This record gives sequence, C-alpha cells and structure tokens, in this order.
Amino acid sequence: MTLPTMLPHGRDEVLRWCHGIDEGPWSSLAVPERITYSSHSLMVQLAAAAALTERVRLCTTIVILPSHSAVRMAKDLASVDRLSEGRLTVGVGVGGREQDYRAVGAPFDRRWQRMDDQIATMRSIWAGTPPEPDLDPVGPPPVQPGGPPLVAGAMGPKATARAARWAMGVDDGSAVAAPDLDTLRDVADRVRTAWREAGRTDAPHLSTSLWYALGDDAEARLRGYAFDYLRVFGDQIGEAVAENVSAYTPKALRHAVDTVRAAGFDELFLVPTTADPDELARTREALGL
Repeated sequence: MTLPTMLPHGRDEVLRWCHGIDEGPWSSLAVPERITYSSHSLMVQLAAAAALTERVRLCTTIVILPSHSAVRMAKDLASVDRLSEGRLTVGVGVGGREQDYRAVGAPFDRRWQRMDDQIATMRSIWAGTPPEPDLDPVGPPPVQPGGPPLVAGAMGPKATARAARWAMGVDDGSAVAAPDLDTLRDVADRVRTAWREAGRTDAPHLSTSLWYALGDDAEARLRGYAFDYLRVFGDQIGEAVAENVSAYTPKALRHAVDTVRAAGFDELFLVPTTADPDELARTREALGL
C-alpha cells in the first residue's frame, strides 16, 4: 500500500495511514517521489513511516536517483534503514520529467549511466569506504548487510539489462492505469531473460503499481488523478491515460490484483487517489482481507 504522498494531507492523515497499513494485512508501505508537483518529500515521509511503523517493509517507488547526490542519498537511506531496524527496500530510477531535474539543478542527460555510477557509490559508502581518500567515512552504517536491497524502476530492454547488473528486481510501471495480462507476462519474461543473460541464478523480484479508487465518486476521482498526474507530458497524454483507468469498483480492483498475480509478479503497490484514511478499510473490504 502506498502513502498518499502526491495528495494534500497533514499530520493526522500520515498517522492514520501509517498505523493502518502497519496493522495489516499489507506487506509493505511505499512512498513515491516527484519534485515539481504538490507532493510531499519522499525522504521526510519515509522517515516518518519508519518511526510510526513496526512491521511492514518500507519501499521507495521510486527515488529519482540522478536528481540527488549519491553520497547524501546513501546517508539518508542508511539512516532510514537504522530507524526502521532494517525494513527498507530502495526502488530507484531515472524518471521521465526533465523539469524535475531542472528544478534541482541536475543534468537530464546521461542519467542512466549516472545512476549506475551512483549505485556503485552508495554501496561503497554503505561498506564504510570514504567518498574520497582524504575524507572520513559517511555514516551511519545500514542495518542490512551491504545496504538496503535495490530495485530498479525500469521499462524496456535496455533499462532491464542494466538493472540485471545490480538490482534484486524490477519495478515496472506498465500496470499503473489498467493491468494487461499479456503485457505483464511479456515484462516478466523480459526481466527473467535479462537476469539469465547477466549470468544470474537468483530469481528477480517483480513488482508494479496500480492507481485505484473506491467509495463515492470513485471513477471521477481516479480519472482526475490520472489526468492531473500526467498532464506534465501534455493534456492529450493525460486524457488518454485517464480514459483507460479501470480500478474504480471493488470488482475491477479484484480483477486487477488477480491479473498481476496471474502474470507471475511478486508484489503490487496499490496507489490510492485520496488522502482519506478510510480508503484502507474500503480496500480491505473490496479485496476480502
């Protein structure tokens, strides 16, 4: 279950969402990232979730890593790993919004190569190696040996092949509006093939996300959320995706979950389109949990 990071909310909502997710039956609590949007800070919400929960795994979906300092990010993520007592999984990717990079003064070009380099830097920091020979190490050390597990936000063959070099799995975004069984099976096959071609014998962790809405005005809310979130790419794209969303009834939500499961994925991050914590109860009821 994803926190309503992209929506207006305050302290009470954060408390209720974190406690409600931690009470179960959710396996993980996810936090997404955007810069040029009315969203909350990923790292602030992640730290709050680490302090407010005891059980669930914490996931980032995803950190736009090339827009950050690798050393600073290594320090922040290790701090959250300690605060959560080793419950952190880090999803990283390059994103697709140039304005997010411009807003923080980061270059948009060569972002995949830069991210590969940043992964190496973060793992070196977590191993206790100073960022420069004449500097002290950057702490704290993470709880999890080698640092938090890394998942790649990757779509397409080239990105998947790169991910196979360093990630424990792939978080694919193709199901966010409406999961398609054939598409997801193709994704799963592509990821597993990339793992084999990289000489890996471990099975990749496969995850994806889904926007959904339940309750009053669910359809309008879901379509409005999709349009607003994607209009940065132009109204035409926002409208096209908004027309394609489907998970706005209990039956449709169950079908979407079943589709992702049938495709062989390990995890589905549900993304609420309201900050109302009562959506958790509606979701549990819809899914029979």
